[in-house]
Amino acid sequence: MTATAERDGERARGARHLRALPEGPVERLCNLACMMALIVMLGVIGVDIMTRAVFNFSFEVSDELGGYMLVAITFISLAVCQVNDSFHHVEFVQSRLSARGRALSHVIFDLLSLAFCTALLWQLVRFEMSSWRFDDHAPTYLATPLWIPRLAMVVGAAALLFSMVRTLVADIARLRDRDEAPREPA
Repeated sequence: MTATAERDGERARGARHLRALPEGPVERLCNLACMMALIVMLGVIGVDIMTRAVFNFSFEVSDELGGYMLVAITFISLAVCQVNDSFHHVEFVQSRLSARGRALSHVIFDLLSLAFCTALLWQLVRFEMSSWRFDDHAPTYLATPLWIPRLAMVVGAAALLFSMVRTLVADIARLRDRDEAPREPA
């Protein structure tokens, strides 16, 4: 491998960490919500383990509440992962592109992701509205109205959409900076 190729590969790997944005209030709130959901999930499961071991009794709700908390954590953490640039990347392609090519590929990928996330949010809102309209309840002891846990999916997708717009704006600014930067002589 030549020195230039090694340097370009190092820049591509380092560029990934340069894409991370500072967490805004939406991402901080999502991060806090995920931490609280994790604490609730651990508490409910811990109480159920203790009552089973000590009293040979179960509240029969830990699986249901744990599942709801897991869904909340999964969807609400998406915005935090987006601004921290924690999703998977195709490094072997990115490392072979020029700095401008990488910036352009980030913008194109951001636009495609934004379109997908908009469609996902639209469908989740429709799903949430049908849960509310038909008064769906879980067939369990708690008989949880299903619009409550499903709301976490809508909130998480909306927060992700907001974070994707922030990422897209930052990536467009990086692309413009690369276009306006003085070119090195060949």
